[in-house]
Amino acid sequence: MALLLLLLFLTVSAVSADEDAFVGVNIGTELSDMPHPTQVVELLKAQQIQHVRLYNADRGMLLALANTGIKVAVSIPNEQLLGIGQSNSTAANWVSQNVVAHYPATNITTICVGSEVLTSLPNAAHILVNSLKFIHSALVASNLDRQIKVSTPLASSIILDSFPPSQAFFNHSWNPILVPMLNFLQSTGSYFMLNVYPYFDYMQSNGVIPLDYALLKPLPSNKEAVDANTLLHYSNVFDAMVDAAYFAMAYLNFTNIPVMVTETGWPSKGDSHEPDATSDNANTYNSNLIRHVFNNTGTPKHPGISVSTYIYELYNEDMKPGPVSEKNWGLFDASGVPVYILHVTGSGSMLANDTTNQTFCIAKEGADAKMLQAALDWACGPGKVDCSAILQGQTCYDPDNISAHATYAFNTYYHQTGKTSGSCDFNGVATITTTNPSHGSCMYLGSGGKNGTLLNSTIPAMDSKSSDSPTKFVYGNVFSASAYIVIGAIGWSALLL
Repeated sequence: MALLLLLLFLTVSAVSADEDAFVGVNIGTELSDMPHPTQVVELLKAQQIQHVRLYNADRGMLLALANTGIKVAVSIPNEQLLGIGQSNSTAANWVSQNVVAHYPATNITTICVGSEVLTSLPNAAHILVNSLKFIHSALVASNLDRQIKVSTPLASSIILDSFPPSQAFFNHSWNPILVPMLNFLQSTGSYFMLNVYPYFDYMQSNGVIPLDYALLKPLPSNKEAVDANTLLHYSNVFDAMVDAAYFAMAYLNFTNIPVMVTETGWPSKGDSHEPDATSDNANTYNSNLIRHVFNNTGTPKHPGISVSTYIYELYNEDMKPGPVSEKNWGLFDASGVPVYILHVTGSGSMLANDTTNQTFCIAKEGADAKMLQAALDWACGPGKVDCSAILQGQTCYDPDNISAHATYAFNTYYHQTGKTSGSCDFNGVATITTTNPSHGSCMYLGSGGKNGTLLNSTIPAMDSKSSDSPTKFVYGNVFSASAYIVIGAIGWSALLL
């Protein structure tokens, strides 16, 4: 008990925030109709999303993110770790090609070395620390080590006995890796990156963890769980897991490394065995999470010091293997339409994702001109669209090309029919976008008022598919949900029943 209290006092003020905490998003790419990088960036800009994490260092995405100011975390996929961890020159080449070539136009701030390596790729664990050091050395050689942090996202399952948090410790078998890793993070001023999934903790607890605790719902003090060793009150699983990480680090005598949550979220749809994977619960969790971070509430252990967090994820990834839930963690579908409308206050305009009334129907980039003409003729004829605005001399005549004129007609039809399913198809030559195609005095239906929001841009469609995001669900986790260790089920049971 005395040791636990000592650890508490040693660490209660040791961690501080170098900058305001943020909420970012992870961008996976296992979609059957993956948007083009420029479309992705337009969505990020429209949603005021200023921090993103990529699961690779895709050149197209990095080019599209250039000169946007969006802060980017790039990743080294697990399959590249063996090469990088065994060769300083390989690490240097990776940094040269994927960081130096894009910085500073693309605002790369972080390099994530692998993803949950200890649990998903344990045979590479022995070279994880070398990989971190080699990548950092390459940044030093390029004078970028002060601007770009290096760390590695870890699964919360490496933390054992996580409730009450004051008793938490890392799986001792990983200490030979974790101690030098924590030394590296401390010496370079980097973060301890943790993937936190209250959904899985809740699902695996067999009813021990109440749903409201998992969803970060506000609770009266008499309903909160109390850590008997510290008398700290916990009203949600998220804070408990973050503090468990702080206590586990303190157990190894590291007290000044801030935690960053690199993955968290809630699925909006599940199969018959996943009754709590609903859009309402996903909305509740992510809305409460965003509010929690921006309110600077902090955790019971570190009040007032919020934890920067990346939501899993931007898009639903319909190509993910596994149960229905694994395909439904996104905030948006591939067209940029929100899966649900977040109930967020206090975050400014960030992720105010009510774009359901700000979607437009446009001609697909590269669509066959004859098919576009036929669709345009139909819209302006049997489709009963008033196409007078695209006649010569009228407000939407310019630019005078089939794609622009078709876009005007398609979008008008789409809105006149109430944006019903199938109203933006036109035999496959049309697509939905959240980018407003209005320009000058040519205002498109759905612009949100007389003047609308003018984004004079029609984003090209994606030509090819990509599957660079992790091969197994959850924010890039590549292991089964059953591998998650239930968060202190006995501790929760004793306090909550």
